[in-house]
Amino acid sequence: NRGYINRDSYDTEITLADTERLLADMYKIPIELGEEIIHVLPQNYIVDSETGVKNPVGMFGKRLEANFHIVIGDIASARNIERCVNRVGIKVRQMILEPLASSAAVLSDEEKEAGVALIDIGGGTTDIAVFHDEIIRHTAVIPFGGNVITKDIMEGCAILSKYAEQLKVQFGSALGDLAQDDKVVTVPGINGREPKEISFKSLAYIIQSRMEEIIDSALFELENSGCMDKLSAGIVVTGGGSLMRNLPQLVKFRSGMDVRIGYPNERLGNDSTGEVNDPMYSTSVGLLLNGYDILMHSVSGEKNHQHEEIPEFVSEGGKDRSAKEPKNEKAAEPDEDETAESPKKTTTMRNIINGFIGFFDDNSTPM
Repeated sequence: NRGYINRDSYDTEITLADTERLLADMYKIPIELGEEIIHVLPQNYIVDSETGVKNPVGMFGKRLEANFHIVIGDIASARNIERCVNRVGIKVRQMILEPLASSAAVLSDEEKEAGVALIDIGGGTTDIAVFHDEIIRHTAVIPFGGNVITKDIMEGCAILSKYAEQLKVQFGSALGDLAQDDKVVTVPGINGREPKEISFKSLAYIIQSRMEEIIDSALFELENSGCMDKLSAGIVVTGGGSLMRNLPQLVKFRSGMDVRIGYPNERLGNDSTGEVNDPMYSTSVGLLLNGYDILMHSVSGEKNHQHEEIPEFVSEGGKDRSAKEPKNEKAAEPDEDETAESPKKTTTMRNIINGFIGFFDDNSTPM
């Protein structure tokens, strides 16, 4: 979607308030009854006749336009999620689309710049996010994921759902040709009936058939994004479904692109405990990272507000923090603090994650 505002004068710089006003106007666009706008994500700006502007703040111009990627969701579904979270004593600060959260956890800035597609295969949905030139270009949600594979195994092998899930996780493979011919697994029969022997190869072909459908649906969305030929960094697969054996090979075969598995610890530093080093936690870790950024911006805003109320501080150092300080011995001292900032952030993030792990462990008693 594209929006614009006309400013009062050519002779004043475009400010952050101007971009925020333009963004706020996007929340007023007409949408279907029962839907709400979840995200308004700016892609690029146009200042008068100059196109392709990433950040217009500080430029001069009369007309400010922008292209936005707008994410719309169902109100009832969003309220149900919010109600579930509230019931465990946690207040919802913001709703974030799953692939956007996952991308924060598993994608690097270099991949987003070069062009990358994220495919998050979850239990009930498969989520797509496409980035190019560090800009979100396309998002999509496919309404099926690992759950349909479990159902196929259950029906194809005539076994209970719990055994189908175990077979998928423990012995499943996304490529039938690579499965072993001479290996079988015995599954208890239904209601005292004879146990069943299921070959690894038969299981793999059932999984491959449905996994190909999921991959092809994701590739269809990538074609619709218009960025299929701009994905220099290829495809990153994450989510619980990405743990399927030989899945990267199948995705590479169907797409012709480089493929890797996305692990959330790639954005958290070393995870010595291994607690979050699992693609199934990508969305959860991404939500924590987004929450951490919101918290830091909030704290930073409060500090800046406090500084503005102290005349002595403003008169001495109330300039833009991005401006370079004169080179002297005192100005060099903060560099040591900045060097230590990354471990401090990692430690803080680790404490937050450990707190969440402890919370859910304490509340995981049987009902």
